[in-house]
Amino acid sequence: MADMRRVISETSTTNPPPSSAFLAVAAPSSSSSTLSSHPVLPCRALLSAKIQRRRDSPDSELIRFIIVAKHYSLFLQLSYSLVVYPALILAYSGEAAFLIKNPDRISTAFYSSIPEPIFWPMFIISTLAAVVASQALISASFSIIRQSITLGCFPRVTMIHTSSKHEGQVYSPEVNYFLMFVCILITVGFDGGAEIGNAFGVAVIWVMLITTVLMSVVMLVIWDTNIILVVTFLTVYLSIEGVYMSSLLNKLAHGGWVPFAISAFFLVITLSWTYGRSKKSQYEDGNKMSKQELNQLVETSTRVPGVCFFCTDLMNGIPPIIRHYVKHVGTLRQVTVFVTVRTLPIRTVLPEERFIVAKLGPEGIYRCLVQYGYMDQHRMDGEEYVSSIVGVIKEIAENAELVEMMDCASCKDVIFVHGRIILNASNKNGGFRKWVINNLYRFLQKNFRSNVATLRIPPSKSLQVGMLYEI
Repeated sequence: MADMRRVISETSTTNPPPSSAFLAVAAPSSSSSTLSSHPVLPCRALLSAKIQRRRDSPDSELIRFIIVAKHYSLFLQLSYSLVVYPALILAYSGEAAFLIKNPDRISTAFYSSIPEPIFWPMFIISTLAAVVASQALISASFSIIRQSITLGCFPRVTMIHTSSKHEGQVYSPEVNYFLMFVCILITVGFDGGAEIGNAFGVAVIWVMLITTVLMSVVMLVIWDTNIILVVTFLTVYLSIEGVYMSSLLNKLAHGGWVPFAISAFFLVITLSWTYGRSKKSQYEDGNKMSKQELNQLVETSTRVPGVCFFCTDLMNGIPPIIRHYVKHVGTLRQVTVFVTVRTLPIRTVLPEERFIVAKLGPEGIYRCLVQYGYMDQHRMDGEEYVSSIVGVIKEIAENAELVEMMDCASCKDVIFVHGRIILNASNKNGGFRKWVINNLYRFLQKNFRSNVATLRIPPSKSLQVGMLYEI
């Protein structure tokens, strides 16, 4: 409680910094360097997230949640231990006793064991419980896929945030349709028979086994529990759950293989995508353009009027596709901005904190980090977007001539360039790895959403540049 009072005291006496002071501290300098060489720019992003998070989710709500969880945790433990757990044991014991006398009704053991007077109330409650369980499964699928996309372990799919208050409430049409298709396929394929029950039983027991192992890891790594207690816990529960698992081995050929097939399907996608992205990152890290190379490239290129926004997902350094583009086109716009879009775990980003711009060295070459909240629309169309970035660039201009050049360039044509990277594995990778890159990863890359798919770029001003990465 002393720690709680200290946190409340600190929160009540701490005010978020005003926007003017924040911008004064975090504004990028006008010296020639890349975005990664500005230590203040990542700090500004973090401060922006912290300030906006305070505005969206006040500290009083966090403190209230901590107090409620602290006071009501005992009641939750008692309710599960004295009500939920005994009710579950009695229900399964009743079904077991019923099956001992009526072994021929194993497929309808639950409903057949219910006494006639309370059959329909139990039927309604069971149906509602099934609806709640299915909704939990669907929501968990959305959340797991979203977290996997954030970690770069799964191809990008459509993610729609359904709440402006809670970041975790998401909906994915592709995942939803996949679940519907698989449910219909399993129901029709097994004709609603005992195979579905076998698949469910195998999935449940393996979830118990995996949970026990992960719980042991948490006890050992996070809670720093004595190794003897961890081994005792793991031995006792694995021995009990191992008996259940051994009893289901004969069910694998009769529907029990379905959970393993679904897991293998997603495992292939995850491993293929992760391996392909790692190879792509290794190639870009090893072939990034240096500052000297960029200066030489700009000096030997023809500068034409206008503004070019080059969309890239590489936050530090200049991707090799820039070299590929200039080599074949031979020209650069007067103002060329390398744009990287990042979505922060906050509801929205203030307009004055959305664009972080730094000069890359040569005249007219800039790096821009565009920050969006999860409820913001990623719009790059319209004059407002161009004028906003040009306005931020003019703030760091060194003299009036650069400001005049910005005004002239923004009045000319504006173009958005985004790259399409294709990996091609050479023979040195081996037959299997080559097949994974050239077939599986390329298939996923072609049929799932790209990074720029969420950006609303005007089609008439969009140019796609392709490049083959030989790895």
